[in-house]
This record gives sequence, C-alpha cells and structure tokens, in this order.
Amino acid sequence: MKRFIFFFLQTCLFSVAIHAQEIINLYPGAIPNSKQTGIVDTGLNLSQGLIRRSITPTLEIYLPEKEKATGTAIVVIPGGSYTVIVYQGEGINTAKQLAKNGIAAFILKYRLPNDSFVTDRKIGTLQDAQQAIKVVRENASRWGINRDRIGIMGFSAGGHIASTEATHFKKSLIENNNNTSLRPDFQILIYPVISMQDSLTHIDSRNHLLGKEPSKELINEYSNELKVDQDSPPAYITHAGDDKTVDIDNSIAYYESLRHHRVPAEMHIYPKGGHGFVFRMSDWMEPLFKWIKNLQ
Repeated sequence: MKRFIFFFLQTCLFSVAIHAQEIINLYPGAIPNSKQTGIVDTGLNLSQGLIRRSITPTLEIYLPEKEKATGTAIVVIPGGSYTVIVYQGEGINTAKQLAKNGIAAFILKYRLPNDSFVTDRKIGTLQDAQQAIKVVRENASRWGINRDRIGIMGFSAGGHIASTEATHFKKSLIENNNNTSLRPDFQILIYPVISMQDSLTHIDSRNHLLGKEPSKELINEYSNELKVDQDSPPAYITHAGDDKTVDIDNSIAYYESLRHHRVPAEMHIYPKGGHGFVFRMSDWMEPLFKWIKNLQ
C-alpha cells in the first residue's frame, strides 16, 4: 500500500512538471480516406480519460529535457477496442514516463473505424500509424531525434494497430513522395490484440475494424501473426496470463512467429494482472526501459 501511495504521489508531482509541448494535425492537408461530415470530434473526457469520437488525427508531443534526451522516439497508440481511445491512462501517462526517461513520445489520436466519416474503415488506423512514423522521421532533426531509433508502442487494440504497422509497412497507404521509410525501428506491444482469427481475436475489436462478417481473406490479412517476416522490427511484448479480455495466446502466437523468422523479441508474462494491468502495476516499465537501452 505504501508503495502504491508513493507511486501515486510521484505521478501527481511529475504530471505538474511534464506537459505536452505541442499538438499537431497528423496530415498537413486533406485527410486521406475520409468523408465530408457534419460530425465533430469529441475531446478528452477528463473524468473517464477517454476520447469517444476521433475524426481528425493528431500527434501530441512530449519531449524530454535536453540533458536527458537519448535520441529515441516512440509513437504511442492507446487502445479501446476500436470504439474509444484510452487517451489519458495509456497515452498521456505513458508519454510522461517516456519523456522522464529521455525518450520523445508522440501520442497518436487515430481515426476510429466508422463508416460515417471514413471511406474504408479497415485501413484508416493503419494509414494514421504510417503517417505518424513518417512525420516523426521526417522531422527528426527538429525534435532532436535519431531517425533510426523511432519505435511504435500499442496497448490492446492499439497493439493491433502497432503490430499491423510493424508487419504492413512495405505497402504505403499514404502519400509518401520522399519514399520515407515507414518501418518502425522497434515495436512495443502491451496486452495486444494481434489476431483476427476466431480462436484468438478480441471479437469487439474485430467487429469494429472489419465488420461482423469479414471474409477469410480479410481475417488473414489483419491477423498479424501471419504477416511477420524477416524484415519485421524487433519486439518487446508484455501480457498477463490471466487476461480475460484479450487472450495471452495473441502475444504468444506473435512471439512464436517472430522467433521462427529470427526477429529479435523479448516477452514478459505476468501471472496475474488482468487486462489493463498498467493501471494497477507501478513498475511494469522498468524492464522495458532496459530493453530500449540495449537496442542495437
């Protein structure tokens, strides 16, 4: 209990010291794959920490103090079953901890799949993830970042977005006239949805992304354990064995696929913690920071 109180007070004090430096629109012009609509974004619900409607994608930027900066950057993608964005707890809180440890953090507020404002709902989030990597890489010098140390990090359904970008980066779904590499240099997946297969998927996430009756071809295309190859970026994966929302077999299947393709991967399994354990566990990032530091 004392440890929890200390962590809570430390977080509160730290939140005073670290703020977002900037929020930018993800696309400088027209948003691709979008419909004109009278519907508007909803802001962050402060009492719940959620964004319930996201039409205009943005990046919220947290830069470390210059004397602490390592040159590493991470695009942070909160989860929410493709229905909401858990922006405060998985986005802002994580970004602050990354910045505290010398890592530039960019929270992606992505478009939620919705036929009202997205033309092709299944590719909108992947477009936004690709664009986020592109923007950070092309502005690396501006933000004091090593353009070869830009990773992607996703929680739950955000983990599906991150792993989709990590396995589908070779086909650009955005305008990329400079042929900027869309490949994340590493991937970090926190209790991720990986698979769209009946036996593994989180059904609500699949329904909202692909629809209630997706074809087998579409299911296979977005089952990222089937899309790993030797060019996939190194991975850090963590999950709780008692997760009753997203089965840990998602992470195990992905880890096994990475291992068989000789992609460096590290996996941390907690016996207990359930889904969303980052809200209840104060030290879950300690092994992650060690892993990032040792990346070649």
